[in-house]
Amino acid sequence: MASPFSFDSLNQAQRQAVGALDGPVLILAGAGTGKTRTVTCRIAHMLEKKIPADQILAVTFTNKAASEMRERIGGMVSKKAASEMTVCTFHSLCVRLLRGGIDKLGYKRNFSICSHSDQVGLMKQLLVRKGGTDEKVKAETVLGAISKAKNKGLDPANLEDDFFAHLATAYQNELRAQNAVDFDDLLLFGEKILREHEDVREMFRRRFTRVTVDEFQDTNSLQMQLLQQLVGPPYHVCVVGDDDQSIYGWRGAETANILEFERFFPNPKIIRLEENYRSTHAVLHTANSLIQHNRGRREKILRSTRMGGDKVRVVAMPGDDEEAEFIAEEILAAKSAVGRTWEDFAVLFRTNGQSRKLELALRERKIPYRMVGAQSFYDRREVRDVLAYAQLLAAPDTDVPLLRVLNAPNRGIGQSTAVLATDWSREHHESVWQALCDPDFTATIGPKARHAIEAFVALIAGAKNRIDLNHENPADVLHGMLKEIEYLQWLERGCKTDSERQQRGEGIQMVIDSLRAHVAKGKKLQSFLDDSALASDREDEDIEKKQGATLITLHASKGLEFPIVFLVGLEEGFLPHSRSVADGTKDEERRLLYVGITRAQDQLTMTYCSKRIKWGQETGCQPSSFIGELDGEHLDHTSYDDILGAEASSDDLASFFGNMKGMLDGI
Repeated sequence: MASPFSFDSLNQAQRQAVGALDGPVLILAGAGTGKTRTVTCRIAHMLEKKIPADQILAVTFTNKAASEMRERIGGMVSKKAASEMTVCTFHSLCVRLLRGGIDKLGYKRNFSICSHSDQVGLMKQLLVRKGGTDEKVKAETVLGAISKAKNKGLDPANLEDDFFAHLATAYQNELRAQNAVDFDDLLLFGEKILREHEDVREMFRRRFTRVTVDEFQDTNSLQMQLLQQLVGPPYHVCVVGDDDQSIYGWRGAETANILEFERFFPNPKIIRLEENYRSTHAVLHTANSLIQHNRGRREKILRSTRMGGDKVRVVAMPGDDEEAEFIAEEILAAKSAVGRTWEDFAVLFRTNGQSRKLELALRERKIPYRMVGAQSFYDRREVRDVLAYAQLLAAPDTDVPLLRVLNAPNRGIGQSTAVLATDWSREHHESVWQALCDPDFTATIGPKARHAIEAFVALIAGAKNRIDLNHENPADVLHGMLKEIEYLQWLERGCKTDSERQQRGEGIQMVIDSLRAHVAKGKKLQSFLDDSALASDREDEDIEKKQGATLITLHASKGLEFPIVFLVGLEEGFLPHSRSVADGTKDEERRLLYVGITRAQDQLTMTYCSKRIKWGQETGCQPSSFIGELDGEHLDHTSYDDILGAEASSDDLASFFGNMKGMLDGI
């Protein structure tokens, strides 16, 4: 096979990284240094060296990153080799692992994966049952504490708060009774099986002899432990990341994984990618001067391949109204420049609340924009309902999806009947589905509810038999069942607008179409449900599919780049966030600003206000302490009034010369 890439197209550090195939390798890839290209070339190089494609595993953090990497590799090597490799997220890797071995932990192999919304529903039930409603405890707060414990590899039953520990135990028992796991369990159980069962561990180590992990600075301690179980001697593992872009500490990411990599894997080759192809020298010099204030980082200095560039502007604003209007006007004016598109512009902010005034200012000027962070497709009500019905066709014994659609659409099975069925199932150590099928239970409820339950059981059992016994296409069966129960018509009755009705219908159709496409590839209904559950976790919004200027939080901006960037709200309390000083996370806030600065390709403007409206009150603001840390060589400190004054004087000048020209033309 001809070489899929040329070493000549890589710089010296990239060449070194692509050539280092054996033993532990740590690639420190600074922002904009061609990380993805280097990783994909390295994998293509493995194939050149006759490493079997099916022994190559590449782990990413998001489904979008996994499919992008798969595509990039597919463009370099044969389609066959690309399809034989495993490119997936940590969570989907663990699903593969558990489908083959979860029975060793006392679960059945046909377990279901609880989505976030399922978890919230389950925790709300437990709070009602355990009296938590009196204590004003939010389901999300308890789930957050459980998740944090699991990701540190700790037992949530030992949480400091006794009530939370009590709920955590009940929650885990409930999941187990339903043969269900949540996202954190996937990692927890995956690591546990590898650690405790040598046969499984050895099987996977033989299966994946070359492991690559992208965005390594985002890994938590549990993912690190999983990686250590997965990779044995001679440790052919390559991790790629940048400790300067570690901004997910609040989500459990451990910078120690990248800072102390030598502690986990012996004598790694460390390769630094420092040539930046994205930003101008002015932008990078400013970014470098900021990040060097962080202690204990791995030393690296980004060097631009693009010299010069406009100075970085730091603009003092009177207030957030002026800030929003100024940015909107600047976008409007700059858009008229040759070759500029709306998509060239991005406005970055620390918290979602800062976007409201920016949105208003853009709307007033009819500037199209795309907001990143809207409701996920998998959080939409109709999508969750249809997936719940699909789950029942795969395994009716799962309580959470069953209780979700038991009376959707209304079929005369009220909340009180659902509670009776749940209580009965618990007392008799069976699932809610088994309770609904149990004549002893149905004899305890009124005739109307009994008939409704019998009809529901017949509906699900009949549809399931069509798939299992008649081997009909699950997409056709699901579609037919939804039509039979007039689900869409019921949903439409609650819609307020035609566009909402249309959106609901499209949502249902998209689930059915995607199931049909899945089955066409020869895959089973359960694997479709696994993929859907995994896709709903931290789903990436593909901003490429939307048009307009981008409004985006600093956290969501990582990995993206824009020609012209406005970074707003550089004030103490916003950036660094007020909590960071108390929590000792100011270094992470500095990294967050560094990520923001390094999104800019050509021009960067940073703003701060002397006053801002918070909680309906006008509050005085102080400039961020980070501004004082920036080296001034490529900075232009200015103010809103100075810029307006300068614009006015240049307008006056233009009109003066215009009048002169008119007079001369007249002579």
